[in-house]
Amino acid sequence: MEVVIVPDAKAGGELIAAAIGRLLSHKPGALLGVATGSSPLPIYEALTAKVRAGEVDASRARICQLDEYVGLPAGHPESYRSVVLREVVEPLGLTEAAFMGPDGSAEDIQAACEAYDRALGEAGGVDLQLLGIGTDGHIGFNEPCSSLASRTRIKTLTEQTRVDNARFFDNDIDQVPHHVITQGIGTILEARHLVLLATGEGKAEAVAQTVEGPVAALVPASALQLHPHATVVVDEAAASKLKLADYFRATYAAKPAWQGL
Repeated sequence: MEVVIVPDAKAGGELIAAAIGRLLSHKPGALLGVATGSSPLPIYEALTAKVRAGEVDASRARICQLDEYVGLPAGHPESYRSVVLREVVEPLGLTEAAFMGPDGSAEDIQAACEAYDRALGEAGGVDLQLLGIGTDGHIGFNEPCSSLASRTRIKTLTEQTRVDNARFFDNDIDQVPHHVITQGIGTILEARHLVLLATGEGKAEAVAQTVEGPVAALVPASALQLHPHATVVVDEAAASKLKLADYFRATYAAKPAWQGL
């Protein structure tokens, strides 16, 4: 696992967008896994700016979803399909043909989960998966004590996650669904490159447990320690509880430029 400490969220977004640009330069049809929420927005903003400036060609990129609410219609403004189309697909100049995600409104949710898991493999696998992290260490909607071998499946949200996400539903927790479809940790770990961006002091404890704690289902993001190419990008506030912060700074400063992110 590589840990990169940046000054702020904007710098993190620029760094990761540059890495995506390098990936697309040698694999134009790469499958990019995207996350929702506020954490990855600086990435999408920086990548969109690079595309519009002609620095990155994303015209053949493919986009796939990490998770989806169960029960919200596809056109609901807070369905993750709508969010990804609005924040990623459209700004990059892509169409829905470049997008794939699970069907959270399917009558048979279990079948929809299995179908999406298969679809990711049939698409050649995810080349780069973006991740955020919850205050309790969850990635996707793999809440604490999720199996580290789990596949795409339905999950029940914890009360804390529903409270955290109420801000997207007019601060009305009653509007937040109780269930989601999420890529499992085992599914996530199959991506070729995992990139997690965390910012703010509120994520500091989760980051410390993810990076320096034991691999444990209690902290689902700690499974990134098992991946051969996982990158954790954090701002100074999110890095504030890392015991090895100085080591991470030194190793990144000495990293050969040709290695990239």
